[in-house]
Amino acid sequence: MKTSGGRGRRPGRRGDGVYEAETHGFRVRVRPSYLAEQSDPEAHRFVWAYRIEIENRGDEPAQLVSRHWVITDATGRVEEVKGLGVVGEQPTIRPGETFDYASGCPLQTPSGTMVGSYQMISDGGERFEVDIPAFSLDLPGSRRVLN
Repeated sequence: MKTSGGRGRRPGRRGDGVYEAETHGFRVRVRPSYLAEQSDPEAHRFVWAYRIEIENRGDEPAQLVSRHWVITDATGRVEEVKGLGVVGEQPTIRPGETFDYASGCPLQTPSGTMVGSYQMISDGGERFEVDIPAFSLDLPGSRRVLN
């Protein structure tokens, strides 16, 4: 974990390719990138990495218990992914701290979208969801699916 300073808030997609959302005092930032070296377009395999930062801007620590993703490819095929924690961890994020991780997503089409949520539990036992902003998976130089 690292501590982060800035307090600016901008929902949706920013001009620098970062998507962000804030829910229940947690800001989630996503930066997707296409992995050409792991992709094989002739075999209909397109791979993206995404880096996520989860910042606790609230007053109470909370543990990230599980995640839920909705992944949609360019043909409209939807895949839902649910699981415990992220990258093998169920971190507790204290006020003023940021937890960040990287993961990836393969698609059979050259574009798609991802959106989701984290299921959290506060130190006081309250369960709540934190939104992961919808973000676009697009080949470099192509028209973006999401603005």
